[in-house]
Amino acid sequence: MTEEKKKKVVALLSGGLDSQLAIRMMQEQGFDVSAVAIKTPFCDFDCGRGCGFEIRERADDLDVNLKTVYLGDEYIEMLKKPKHGIGAGFNPCVDCRSMMFDAAKKHMEDIGAEFIISGEVLGQRPMSQHAPALRTIEKESNLVGKIVRPLSAALLPETIPEKEGLIKRENLGMIEGRTRRNQLDMAKKYGIEDPPNAGGGCLLTEPQFGVKAKDLFEHTKNPTINDIDLLKIGRHFRLDEETKFVVGRNEDENEMIKAIALPNDILLEAKDFVGPVSILRGVNLKKHLEFASSVTLRYSDAPSDKTAIVSIKQNESVEEIISKTAKEESYIRFRM
Repeated sequence: MTEEKKKKVVALLSGGLDSQLAIRMMQEQGFDVSAVAIKTPFCDFDCGRGCGFEIRERADDLDVNLKTVYLGDEYIEMLKKPKHGIGAGFNPCVDCRSMMFDAAKKHMEDIGAEFIISGEVLGQRPMSQHAPALRTIEKESNLVGKIVRPLSAALLPETIPEKEGLIKRENLGMIEGRTRRNQLDMAKKYGIEDPPNAGGGCLLTEPQFGVKAKDLFEHTKNPTINDIDLLKIGRHFRLDEETKFVVGRNEDENEMIKAIALPNDILLEAKDFVGPVSILRGVNLKKHLEFASSVTLRYSDAPSDKTAIVSIKQNESVEEIISKTAKEESYIRFRM
């Protein structure tokens, strides 16, 4: 293809190795590739040197334009009842991928691209990358025949770009399963240094986080971004159907809890000892004050055999109560 006649394609770029390889394969075949990165409330996208930073670096290394799409409220709405279920954590991978491809489709239409590519590998992930799931994702995003998965495409049904002669099957990969050997060999070929490890990059795939997320969606009719941000930090306790309690684990989390706190939340802190900032959120807050105070002291430097003062803050009011450090058997059953 000559420079002025280069066909455009859109790539889903995750920051992982596979999506980078897919882009390199298409660039090698003469396509002008634009990348779309998807941000959800469940990734560390812009947290320090999180995946957002890495994706921008990858896009620069690949010399592709990058568009970031944020799936916020609509993602939370999907999570309430994912059409295709959840995985081992709380991960709705098929529905999630469908939403990602739908966002990529909009960008494809906006820039006049021919098709979409992704780094998916047949059989690499148990929920979303076996053949039936790949077909379901195409149907749900109205992209049947318009998604090319270059790393495995020679093992998959013929796509529209193949039928139209835009790409040839002999230039497509036959990678299958979870081994990384072929991808690492390709990374060397394309000069990709320090290839990232295979990883989902999604908190919902982590079992421990999944427990907390499942609890939130079971007990909160309309979870907010703020609720989800609170899931990412602290030790979590479910006190009753309408009340939860979170204890900071370090200074950074203490500051984040203060920043996340809403007007009706209650913040607790040992007055005279180094320790956590804790937060009570829900309906029956006053009922749990004594318990929350004792647990806050438990994770502080307060001595276990004496009473201590806990500072209680709600809205603009501040009060103090005297409490004793909790014993583990009194609170462990509430911890998630």
